[in-house]
This record gives sequence, C-alpha cells and structure tokens, in this order.
Amino acid sequence: MPDPLAAAGSGHAPGRGRLGLIDRRDLIAALDRAAEKQVTVISAPAGSGKTSLLRAWADRPGQNRRIAFMSVRPGQQDAQHFWLALLDAVRAAAGTGDAAEPPPVTPGFDGGAMMDKVLSEITASRGPFFLVIDDLHELGSAAATEQLAALLTGLPQGAHAIVATRRDPPLRLHMLRLAGELAEIRAAQLRFTDAETREFLAVAGIVLPDHLAGMLHQRAEGWAAGLRLAALSLAGHPDPERFVSEFSGSHRTVAEYLMAEMLERQPADVQRLLLRTSLLDQVNGELADLLTGATGSERILLDLEDANAFVVSLDPGRTWFRYHHMFADLLRLELRRTVPGDIPDLHRLAARWFTEHAQAADAIRHLQAAGDWAEAARLLTDHTVSLTLDGQAGTVVALLRSFPARTGEEFPELALVYANADLHQHRLEEAQAHLDIARSYAATTPPDRRHRLRTAIVSLDLLLARLRGHFDAVFEQADALPSPATGLSNTEVALAGDLRALVLLNLGVTEAWSLRFADSERHLLEGAALAHDIGRPYLEVACLAHLGYASGNRSFAVVRQRCEQALALAARYGWDTEPVIVPAQASFAGTLICTGEFDRGQQWLDRARRGTSSEGEPGIRLLVRMISAMLLAARGRHREALAELTAAEQVQARMVSEHGLWSRVTALTAATQARLGMVDQARSALAALDDRRAAAGEIRNAAAVIRLAEQDPAGARRELRSVLDGTAPVSSFLTSIEAHLLDALACRDLGDKHAAAAAVEQALNLAEPDRMILPFAMTGAWELLEDLHPRTSHAALVSDILGVVRGGVPAGPDRPASAPAEELSPSELRVLRYLPTNLTRPEIAAELSVSPNTVNTHIRRIYAKLGAGDRSSAVQRGRELRLLSNGRS
Repeated sequence: MPDPLAAAGSGHAPGRGRLGLIDRRDLIAALDRAAEKQVTVISAPAGSGKTSLLRAWADRPGQNRRIAFMSVRPGQQDAQHFWLALLDAVRAAAGTGDAAEPPPVTPGFDGGAMMDKVLSEITASRGPFFLVIDDLHELGSAAATEQLAALLTGLPQGAHAIVATRRDPPLRLHMLRLAGELAEIRAAQLRFTDAETREFLAVAGIVLPDHLAGMLHQRAEGWAAGLRLAALSLAGHPDPERFVSEFSGSHRTVAEYLMAEMLERQPADVQRLLLRTSLLDQVNGELADLLTGATGSERILLDLEDANAFVVSLDPGRTWFRYHHMFADLLRLELRRTVPGDIPDLHRLAARWFTEHAQAADAIRHLQAAGDWAEAARLLTDHTVSLTLDGQAGTVVALLRSFPARTGEEFPELALVYANADLHQHRLEEAQAHLDIARSYAATTPPDRRHRLRTAIVSLDLLLARLRGHFDAVFEQADALPSPATGLSNTEVALAGDLRALVLLNLGVTEAWSLRFADSERHLLEGAALAHDIGRPYLEVACLAHLGYASGNRSFAVVRQRCEQALALAARYGWDTEPVIVPAQASFAGTLICTGEFDRGQQWLDRARRGTSSEGEPGIRLLVRMISAMLLAARGRHREALAELTAAEQVQARMVSEHGLWSRVTALTAATQARLGMVDQARSALAALDDRRAAAGEIRNAAAVIRLAEQDPAGARRELRSVLDGTAPVSSFLTSIEAHLLDALACRDLGDKHAAAAAVEQALNLAEPDRMILPFAMTGAWELLEDLHPRTSHAALVSDILGVVRGGVPAGPDRPASAPAEELSPSELRVLRYLPTNLTRPEIAAELSVSPNTVNTHIRRIYAKLGAGDRSSAVQRGRELRLLSNGRS
C-alpha cells in the first residue's frame, strides 16, 4: 500500500522522482504504547495514514520481535481465503513458511480448526509476536469476523494484535476493554499538527510563506492524504497562493479537487494508465497494456511505486500492483467524469483477460460492471462448481447478489448456481427446486451448451441424492450422465474434469453405502486418479477417504493400507481434522477395533466423531454410530451401545434409501436389547421385518441371540442354519464368524462340548487371516477359549483374544488417568476452565466474546477428547489430567 505521509520532491511528478517521509516519532511512540495491550484498533477514514503508520512502526531497524503483516483483499467474502492468508503471514513471521506446506483451499472449511492452527503457530513462536491486519473493513465474511474475534481474545502471553480499519469492526472485544487490554487510535490522533505540516512541506521541497502553510494545514484539517495530494500538485505550481486558497470543504471535495490538479500535471501516458486501470482491484503490465492500448505500462507502474505515488506492488517480483483504495476511488470518479462511454468496454477487456487467465470470479465481476448480465450469468453458471471447489462459495453467493432483481427469471441457467449454493449450505429442498428449473432450461439450449449444463446438473443431482441418502436416484442419474465431449478448450477441459471427478466421487460413495464394493472401488480409484491429474487434491482425498470402506470385500490389510494412505495425504494438506477425511478415520477405527486394538480404535473414532456434523452426510454419520456401538458392545457397555444404535436408526429413518449397514444396525440393536433383558422389544423388532429383510444373515444371528437369552439353544441353532450353510445373504464375513460363535454357545448350553469346540475352531479358522478379535468379545464366546487353548492350532490368536478381553477395559476411578485421546486446543482449554462454574453456555460465550455455537462446538470436542458424556464428567476428567485445579476454576 502507498504511503500517504510521503512528499514529492520539488519539480518532480509522480513516478519521476523519489518521495520522502517525515519522522512522526510521537505518533509511533503512541502506537508503541498502545501495542503493549493485547489488541490495538486503529480506526479512521480513508487516507488518514493508517497504513503508513503501521509500516513506519514495523519497519524500524533493530527490533527484536516478530511481526506478521497482512492486508485484507478488497471485497473478501470467503473466510477460508482470509485465514489461509493470515496463516501464511504468521508462518512467514515465525520463520516456518518454508518448512510448512500451505494448506490448499477446500469446499469444506472448518474455520474454528484453522483459527486453532493459527493460534498454535503464534504460541509456538519464541519472543514477542505482533499480528498486524490492515484494511479489516474489507472482510465481508461474518464467520471469519467471529472467528477472528475469538483469536484476538485468546492470544497467548507475549502475543499482540493490531488491526486497522476505516470503521469500527464488528469484533466483540468488550471483555478486553474491561480488562484494560484494548487500545484504540482514532482519526484525531492521526492528523498532522501544524508543525508536522510545515516539516512535511519542507521535506517535499515545497516552499510556502508561513501564512500559506498555515492556511494549507487549516484547509486540509491535518488529513494525511489531502496534504499528500496537495504536495504532489504544488510541486512546480506557477501560483501556489491561488492553489491553496481555492480548495476547501469535506475530505471528499478536497480530494477530488486535488486529484484533478495532480492528474493535469502528469504526462499523458501516466494519466491514461492511471484512469483506465483504476477499475481493476489489481493490475500488472500486460493487463495495463491491454486497457491502455499502449506498451511499457509495467515500467510506469514500477516508477509510480518507487515514487510512493499511491501505488504498491503485491508480490516479491513486483509484477502485480494495486492503488491505494481512496486513490482508486478518486480515479474512478475522474474516469466517469471524463470518459464515461469507455468504461463498459474497459470492463469487457478486463473480463476477457481474466477469463483467458482462468480467473473466473474477477471476469464475472467485470462483466457485471459492464452490464453484460447474460454473459456474466453464463460464465458464473459454467464455473460455479469449480469456484466452490476452490473455496470460494462465499464469492459465488456475493456474485449472485450482484445481479439485478428478477435476473433469475431472465437467466434461468442461474438456477444451477443457486442449487450449488443451496447444497453447500445443506438446503436440500431448495436445491431440488433449483435443479428442476435448471433441468428444464438445459433442454432448450444448443447442443454444446446443453452437454455442459447437463453434466453440471447431473453432478449436483448426484451430490443431492447422496446427501439425502437416496441411493437409487444416484444410480439413475449416473446412467443419465452424458458422454465426454470432444474439441474442448483448455478451460472447458478443466471444468469438465472437475465435474467428472465429482461425479465419480459421488457415484463411488453411494455404491459403497449400497455394498456394491467392486463398482465403488473402481469408481473411487478412477476419481482419485483424475483428481490427482487435474490438480484437485481435495477431491483426491475425498475419493481415497471412502476407499477403505469400499474395500470391505478385501482383506483387512488392504482396508487398513488404503485408510492409512488417505490419512497421510490428508495430513500432508492439513486436513486431518476436516470432514473430508472422516470416512477414512472411521474405517481405520473399525479395522483397529475388529483386531482388538480397542484403545487406538477409540482414539480414531473420537477424531471421526469430531469431524462429523449433525447436518453432514447421513451415510457417514450412520457408519460412525455403528462402529461406536460395536466397540461399546465389545466392552460390555450395552446400554451405551444401544443409545448409539438408536441414534443410527434415527439417521436411517431420514434417508430415502436403505444403507448397506442397515441389517447390521437392526441386528445389533435386537441382540443388544436381548443381552439387556429386553427380549420382547427385540423380538417385536424382528417380527416387523418383511421376509427379504428377515432372511439376512445378520438378522438370523440376532434371532439366535434372542433364543439364547430365552434359554432356547436348540432354537438358536435353527435360526443359525441358513447362515452356517451359506444360503443367507451376509454383508460381511464378520457375520459368518459371529454365527459359528453363537452356534458354539448354543452347543455348550446343550451340553455338547465337542460340537462347541468344533464351532469355535471354525470361527478361529475364519478369524485367523485378519486376526479378528471383535466377534469373540461381542458375543461373549471368548469364555469358550479357556478349555480350547492347549488343543487349538490357533494358540497365538486365542492368546491375543484372551489378552484383549481381560485387559482391555477402560480406566476406572482406581486406575491412573491416561492422557486424553488428543490434546485440547488453546480455545478448548479456555472453554474447559469455565465448565466448573455455574455459567450457562450462552454466558460462557459472552465471557469469551464468541458465539454460543462456537462454545457448543468446543464443548463437543472437549467431551470427545476427554471421553466424557456430560459436563460434570468432563470437569472430573479435566481435574484428573491436571487441566483444572481441584478447587473452583
């Protein structure tokens, strides 16, 4: 950003001479004092010298502190892009920027997790640390603003923040103010004094009589930008007295007058460049050449920056530039005043350039500014899925809002954009309505356009069906997917790649939930490969995350290997706490639990649960509940298992189609009820099933458990007959192992020890290849292994089973407390320390200056990490781990 405190050398126009600065040591000292507080807010209108003060304060030599400096981009609507820029600035200041790979953008973004990541980076930095955020008024994301407030109030000791803005930000910092940890610098403190005005003119080489210098100060009211523009205009002016006496009024009036004066004194090529490129947020030499119809624009831009003429470079190579916001506003006013008829064509030229350079959002903005609504609608429709994958869902919504009222009726293709936005926000009914409109419109379009729209519509149809659990609709839509088109441009190829990868992901996931494992595996592998080739790591991780579950008909070694591959890739991109990796976390937990690693399985299951939202995909939520219930049942905690299974049934009830795990959920629910003595409820549940469902192997096993609970072992064996002879359909070989174990228990109850031993041996034969332990723990058949141990050929596996069931119980009050499954973040620790109090969640939110939703999220994570079920147990666990004192916190 340019420096409004700089002054032009006498006789030099901007870009033709070097500008100087005066030393405003009193103001810098004031900022030094303010910066001792935890947070400092600099709030003043445009051109007041906020950025210049920050730069002068930060750039002093000999400072023993780390400073992370970032400016918010104009019109920033996307929380993710804001946080990624902030993380990059923090890492650069901390010296970890080269070692840590920046996380790519994702369509699914956890702002709270990213805030914790930034906070952790700051905490790990040694010595004083200052976070400086300029132009905060440009941040249009309410979520990012709320998260930033939480970050600022939770800064560790030794860390400070300074934010600069044109208006007071909606940051709830009242607790910091009450604690004396909030400092504020206002416009009055930034104004030049009379003495500073005279020094400023002297440094600029402007010689004025005392009375004119005093008049200039009075007319400019100490406004930095006004003095800056005045100095630029006064350099070599033939009649300085007339100049000073003729401008007065508001800052805007003064600025417009000074702008006209300054522009008139510039060479024609500089005037043309400044005016015609003012409608851009950022400009480089190539783009400036296009808009001016000339060459050499980059040299002019470099000269202007060297002269501090309201121009600043944005990259180390000094290829991209932007103008000071106020300066750009004034240039646009002048452009509208002088050549209003050229403006639409300039926007069209800019849109064409941005389209050719794959910057769709900027191209759409310029088309809208040109009034080319039809072309803007077409481009936004074509790019809506890709922009969302780029983490720009907020930008898409903002672009939609920029269309005139009733645009949807004039351009029905925008219904596709609305549908995409609806899906991103889980508004499924609205998404369906918009997709129906888009489908009707697509049928009326030319063939090439129709193909592109139909592909996009099918990709969103698939996502909608998956979120609804409407699996049959997914397969119908996949069959309707048009064949890939030929003769596409590079941009069209990229867009088609995004859509096809998304289709393969949704199709593969749905096939997995429907137990069509071979098809699922094929589509997910193809989708992962395509996503890798087109540079979409988020889609690649998403495909690989589901691949472990989709490998259910393979060995556990393959499932585990694929889960580990997905987990490693997600960790590489910093997505190990994001919802995208939950399927792999849950499936990995399942393999660990099945092989008797209950504690490790619990840890991974806790991670999966933290990444699963109540509005997320139902198939994943059902999977997490089911695995949790299996672990609880194996540990003999049947009432807790039943609660998980009830929650799983509620998820299934809201799905249109039947999840492939349905039979296991129903069967385990009935078996758990029977083990709890709720035999009538269990039998009633199975009696309500139709013949097809009742014939499933899992259901027959549950019926056998009920018979055993009724002390009818012969009846149990009859229930198991179709599973043991292979005629009953089963969803997993776990069902066959379980059937042999239940048969063994029935034989024992009948007094046939030989048959019981033979049935156990059959179960061990099936369990040996993958070292399966879970069925022995869940059924209680491990008791039969005591006598069998010396005679079996599976002695090592038997030893493992007995070791798990004897030593795998969770730590009780008489056992030393183990560490939590995962360390609590700084934000979670702050919330934990309020739990022993009598404050309600909204009251805790008010104390921490965050929203109740944020507190709820932190409490859910605290419970999961501490293994607590309620507030009191979380407090007790926190005290055991010495995270809380034994007294009132």
